[in-house]
Amino acid sequence: MTDERATRPETSFVGLDNYQLLLQDEGFRHSLWNTVVITVIVVLLTNLLGLAIALLLRKQGWLYSLLRSVFFTPVILSAVVVSVIGRSILADKGLLNSTLVSLGVDNPPGWLTDPSYALYSVSGIMVWQMLGFAVVVYLAGLAGIPVELEEAASLDGAGPWQQFRAITWPMLAPALTINTVMLMISSFKIYDQIAVLTNGGPGTDGTATVAFDVVRTAFSEQRPGVASAMAGIMLVVVAIASVTTLRLLQRREANL
Repeated sequence: MTDERATRPETSFVGLDNYQLLLQDEGFRHSLWNTVVITVIVVLLTNLLGLAIALLLRKQGWLYSLLRSVFFTPVILSAVVVSVIGRSILADKGLLNSTLVSLGVDNPPGWLTDPSYALYSVSGIMVWQMLGFAVVVYLAGLAGIPVELEEAASLDGAGPWQQFRAITWPMLAPALTINTVMLMISSFKIYDQIAVLTNGGPGTDGTATVAFDVVRTAFSEQRPGVASAMAGIMLVVVAIASVTTLRLLQRREANL
C-alpha cells in the first residue's frame, strides 16, 4: 500500500491505489488470464492422463515398477532442469521440429515463439512435470480399493467400464481431491517454466503469468509496492479457488 521504489528513498502511503491500478492494467489482466488458462489445462490434462496411466500401471512386476519410476522422474527434478529439457525439444530447431522436418514438414510450428502455440507448449511442459505426482496419488488410491469388490462385480457380470464407473471412480474421489488442489496451487504460482522457456514472450506478455509479473515488477522495474499488490491479488484468487474446489470435491466424497 505504498509507492515504494528501490531507486527512490522517499515512500508514501497510497492506500488501495496500487490495487486499483492493477485492476485497470490490461497487461496484468492478460497475465491473470494466462495463469487461469495454464491452470485449467494442467489440472484437466494431468488428472486425465494420470488416471489413465495409473490404471495401466497398477499391475505388479519389474516392468511396471520401472515405468512408474520413469513417469515420476520429472517430479523430482527442478522446474529449471525440466524447462531446459523442454526447451531443447520445443525450440525452433529443437528435437521435435527436426523430427518433423525429417518427416517432410516444410514449416514446423514455432512451439515457443509463435503466440498461437507458446502458452499451450508451456502448459504441456508443466503437465509433463506434474504427471508423475498424479500417477502416484492415483496408484495409492487404486491400491486402497478392496479386491473383493471388483471380484464380486465380475461375478455379477459387470464389465470393465461398469466396474470403473461404479467402483473405481467413486473410490478414487480422495485422490482426485488431492491432485486437483495440488495441481491448481502449483499452476497458479508457475514462474520458473515461464522464465526459462519464453521469458514472458513471445510478443508482449504472450505467456507472462502473475508470478512472473510479480518478480519482473519487483526486481526489473523496481516497483516492490505494485509487485506486493500483485502478490496479494494472486493470494486471494488462489485461496478462493482452492477452498471452493476443495469443498466441492469433499462434498462429492461425502455424497459417494
